[in-house]
Amino acid sequence: MNAPAPKPWVMAIAPYVPGRATADDGRKLVKLSANENPLGTSPAARAALMAEGDSLDRYPDPGATILRDAVAAKYGLDPARVIYGTGSDDILHLAAGAFAGQGDEVIFVRYGFAVYEIAARRVGATPVIAPDRDYATDVDAVLACVTDRTRLVFIANPNNPTGTFAPRGEIARLHAALPPTVLLVLDQAYAEYLSAEEDDAGLALAMTAPNVLVTRTFSKIYGLAAERIGWGYASAAIVEALHRIRLPFNVTTAGQRAAVAALADTGFVDAARAHNAQWRTWLAGEVAAMGNQGLRAVPSHANFLLVLFEGAVSAEAAYLGLMARGYIVRWLPGQGLPHALRITIGTEAETRGLAAALRDIVGA
Repeated sequence: MNAPAPKPWVMAIAPYVPGRATADDGRKLVKLSANENPLGTSPAARAALMAEGDSLDRYPDPGATILRDAVAAKYGLDPARVIYGTGSDDILHLAAGAFAGQGDEVIFVRYGFAVYEIAARRVGATPVIAPDRDYATDVDAVLACVTDRTRLVFIANPNNPTGTFAPRGEIARLHAALPPTVLLVLDQAYAEYLSAEEDDAGLALAMTAPNVLVTRTFSKIYGLAAERIGWGYASAAIVEALHRIRLPFNVTTAGQRAAVAALADTGFVDAARAHNAQWRTWLAGEVAAMGNQGLRAVPSHANFLLVLFEGAVSAEAAYLGLMARGYIVRWLPGQGLPHALRITIGTEAETRGLAAALRDIVGA
């Protein structure tokens, strides 16, 4: 019987699998699988969100004016060149949709963010995976993949799911060597966890370069994951193209207000950054102490650790063991990491409990 046939490149997509919150039997677990902020949400942002309850009958500002103005004021940008979306994932898809299609190639690194391949295949482009260097971005490997069919290069910095970071010199070298016809997309979802000295200068590059798009999110350090708010910055020409395919009213009224309040609450952001640095370092030390059992943590600049299991206990066994003990983390066999777990940095109690459970599992 005849029926509508999906495009073959759509059927080649492996759907995105989000971090779980429950066990196989439905039990609610300590969720350390989605890189959410363990400190919650800024009280100022929460208040701003709740204050919009009387405007549910009206569409949001389609130009997200207050959000664009707030982002521009904070970072010294031109508000007309700020793009906004339903999370930064939305903007990544817009980039692929506006600049790639059938016959084109989209490059990203091995162990890169899963959305890159989905965004490329969704528009019929061919994903090209550059080899890594010990789970980190290898600029020379990325450049070796460039052909006359390359249209986009996606780089997450810090990278998800590995937590690795390419310093500004490497980002500058990558951009300088790319053809001007290739759009370099710098996905900075975890940038706020970096110190000022670690800035990769991506935003500065996007201010002047005609082929750079930087994306950010309010889902991580700002604790607004439920509202799905992202933004990006690029040349006027790039942003104009993205607007052509952007869905109208794509950031809610309450979300815009909450994001503006979150940007202004620097105390909350500073506290979240400090908490993350303290407990990420502590957890990395705990993993290092289990090195004799074959565990190794990839050095991370984000709000999680990628822990490799290279001994007698497999990552799958550890994943199931942690679930049995009340913790859910991210096991990533679908991203070529069957031997690793990505573990979000939680509260002090959650992080200490996770480490104790892991020690029990591996017999440390």
